[in-house]
Amino acid sequence: MPTDPDVLNQILDTVRKYVNERLIPAEELVAQTSKIPDDILNEMKEMGLYGLSISEEYGGLGFSMEDEVRLVFELGRTAPAFRSAAGTNIGIGSQSIVIAGTEEQKRHYLPKLASGEIVGSFCLTEPDSGSDAMSIRTSAVRDGDHYVLNGTKRYITNAPNAQLFTVMARTAPERKSRSISCFLVDAQTRGITLGPPDKKMGQSGALTCDVVFDDCRVPASALLGGAEGNGFVTSMKVLDKGRLHIAALCTGIAARLIEESLRYACEREQFGRKIIDLQMIQTMIADSQADTYAAKTMILDAARRRDAGENTTLIAASAKMFASEMVGRVADRAVQIHGGAGYMSEYAVERFYRDVRLFRIFEGTTQIQQGIIARTLKAQFEETGTYEL
Repeated sequence: MPTDPDVLNQILDTVRKYVNERLIPAEELVAQTSKIPDDILNEMKEMGLYGLSISEEYGGLGFSMEDEVRLVFELGRTAPAFRSAAGTNIGIGSQSIVIAGTEEQKRHYLPKLASGEIVGSFCLTEPDSGSDAMSIRTSAVRDGDHYVLNGTKRYITNAPNAQLFTVMARTAPERKSRSISCFLVDAQTRGITLGPPDKKMGQSGALTCDVVFDDCRVPASALLGGAEGNGFVTSMKVLDKGRLHIAALCTGIAARLIEESLRYACEREQFGRKIIDLQMIQTMIADSQADTYAAKTMILDAARRRDAGENTTLIAASAKMFASEMVGRVADRAVQIHGGAGYMSEYAVERFYRDVRLFRIFEGTTQIQQGIIARTLKAQFEETGTYEL
């Protein structure tokens, strides 16, 4: 159920103020240290930001999809590391349990994820398995009342800080969805080794690293839903929802970039006047505004339709593809509007220009979204013989 509009507006106002007064001023510190201060993390936990998508029954805020994307629009206006800190608990770190966990697993893990007591991490990608999730090699072999996990996961968000790994592993050799299962693994389990934090182009403070499982024994009770074979299907459902979340994040960042562009253009003078009065600058700002508005409209429509129970695979992929490509264009224009200053690290647009490049890659590349869109339309057309917008 959607949150009461008055309550939601109060929450959004609080988050907007927090972003402006607390998070934006801390961006440079996070960029320099690649670490979010502990006091900020604790404040975010106290605000309930780790439990947006977890129901109130399990200690979360119980936001609908529309509520969630509206809040992420606000969180997107600051460095993506802040959203990322809570993002795995909101999305891929908790939603497998929400979708397919046993009642015992939900009651054990979801309240801790919602409060931020534990940080979740989603282990799907491998050195030789990125977009082709069906080709994962990490294995889980049954041994009495345990499973033994072996394999390496790569680029795993929040792994350096995680207490819980949601691990996709192969329980059968055949290349089919039922061959992949999901395990809820305590990060302190013997046989788990973390690689050093990855050095990335951008997204400073959003930590990723390898997670290596070497004869890692986990109890059979760690099997998600208590059944083998639901890992691939569950992960695809998780990513389907996550696409709207990431699209909203891209849109929030685009709004911040427009604000930075307006501020600079209204202050900078060239040719005897403010550059905001130059038609070429106005064109770039107008294009960015139209792009951002289009993405926001797509996302809100898709979120409402998901909340109504519709299958949103097609429109979620469309929104993620458009918004992630869109924010790249907006970031490029923002740098151009700033001119030489935009290439200097003292301006936020330089950092965001690097940060946003990731969004066209993770949680499904643009090319993967295009494939989903085309296959879905093909299936619909073959079934009905018509196309409807």
